[in-house]
Amino acid sequence: MDILLDIKNLHASAGDKEILHGVDLTIRRGEVHAIMGPNGAGKSTLSAVLSGKPDYTVTGGSVTFAGEDLLAMSPEQRSWAGLFLSFQYPVEIPGVTISAFMKAALEARRKAAGQEELSAADFLKLMKEKMAFVGMDPSFSKRAVNAGFSGGEKKRAEIFQMAMLSPVLSILDETDSGLDVDALKIVSDGVNAMRSPEKSTIIITHYRKLLEYVRPDKVHILKAGRIVRSGGEELADEIESEGFDKF
Repeated sequence: MDILLDIKNLHASAGDKEILHGVDLTIRRGEVHAIMGPNGAGKSTLSAVLSGKPDYTVTGGSVTFAGEDLLAMSPEQRSWAGLFLSFQYPVEIPGVTISAFMKAALEARRKAAGQEELSAADFLKLMKEKMAFVGMDPSFSKRAVNAGFSGGEKKRAEIFQMAMLSPVLSILDETDSGLDVDALKIVSDGVNAMRSPEKSTIIITHYRKLLEYVRPDKVHILKAGRIVRSGGEELADEIESEGFDKF
């Protein structure tokens, strides 16, 4: 399988504080990887750096995405290239409906790929199909993005966005945090439905439960800004029974 994401000796800081101290990670097309670790380990920082969040400064290392230098791309270019981030705490965007938001995002991606704009009928058909897939009521398309949404509704809306954009690499940053079993199943169904030989997923989580539904190819432990152990699902079982202190 082709390598989709290749991170080598990545160092990154927020202000004067270095948070990532040399992350190495290789993800091939078609793989699902889980990253686990204690609070403050650098998990969310890694997702923010990969998506291009300006609050963080890369101070060393390299990241190659689909053969291109990811760190040289703007956040918009990363999205257009097929990278998607599901936020740990999705923000509200008052005054912007989900329908308008998704239309703008989808058409920007299509324009960057040299594709024609979808007709209004085709866009609505696609949106209804993906809303049904994640169990969202069609009326949500007229609501402002995440405004007044419950925690579970916000996470469900993020999986809907992922389904609409069909990214090559999805990064789910603790998207299972605070979810009940039904919402957790929606998230895992979305991840599993998008699995293909061309697409990959990074799941950042504290919990074993989501991995029972998704079944990742590899599990990594991120601690003190480095990946200190990698393995299979048995590693998640070890974490659940013994915690992170032993690593």
